Amino acid sequence: MALASSPDLSVTRDQHVARIELSRPPHNFVDADLMRRLAEALFCLDEDESCRAIVLASGVGTFCAGADFSGTAQAGASGASGASSASDVSRDPSAFYEQAMKLYRSRKPIVAAVEGAAIGAGLGLALLADFRVTCRAARFSANFNRLGFHPGFGMSVTLPRLVGEQQAALLFYTGRRIDGAEAVRIGLADALVDQGEVLSRATALAHEIAASAPLAVESTRETLRLGLAERVVAANRRELEIQRVQFATADFREGVAAMAERRAPLFQRR
Repeated sequence: MALASSPDLSVTRDQHVARIELSRPPHNFVDADLMRRLAEALFCLDEDESCRAIVLASGVGTFCAGADFSGTAQAGASGASGASSASDVSRDPSAFYEQAMKLYRSRKPIVAAVEGAAIGAGLGLALLADFRVTCRAARFSANFNRLGFHPGFGMSVTLPRLVGEQQAALLFYTGRRIDGAEAVRIGLADALVDQGEVLSRATALAHEIAASAPLAVESTRETLRLGLAERVVAANRRELEIQRVQFATADFREGVAAMAERRAPLFQRR
């Protein structure tokens, strides 16, 4: 499989470290096509014996503000959590998740350089990585319940795996945004640096990993993550089933409207 860069997904190399950069201004919303190409890039790097670690970064100042189910991600035309309206978000997300779940089959260690927002599916993308380097100005949020629907992206497995069930429940139920310092405190991120140093520190960590024996690193990673892809896919299957039901509710429409209007939602349990 040939490794090709595009305006919104570029792949560069620095010795044994590859950098994948997502660039969809202004908010780096993602969709099924971008997830497909990201998976292809990761699989290509899996086959490249000279690549020993990967940095996942943003080229637009925001790591990723969410998933776009409307097909307008590249134009940046979406609103809250990648949704310009309830009807956009509630289009069947199965194609998006089908591609996103492939990411968990990649074999090389990944360091995410998280600046700006990592919201909704953007947080899910950050959780894919083995490590996260961030700054105080970053914002993390699993805002699904606040929008009126169940979390997705397999995050019902990946978030509690990192921060524990109690902290995960708190982040899910409230949809609150936390900064980079709080993310590090609860174990959601691994290193807190100055805002202008996120990418360089993430790259330095990737080079540190790449200095270890690659066969040993990859086999250790495989052991540590044994069964993770299967658990994430199974959880995502349940997440999708529930989301499809909740996308049809008045509460979901209210959640999206409230977010777009920057007001508190008034949910009615219907």
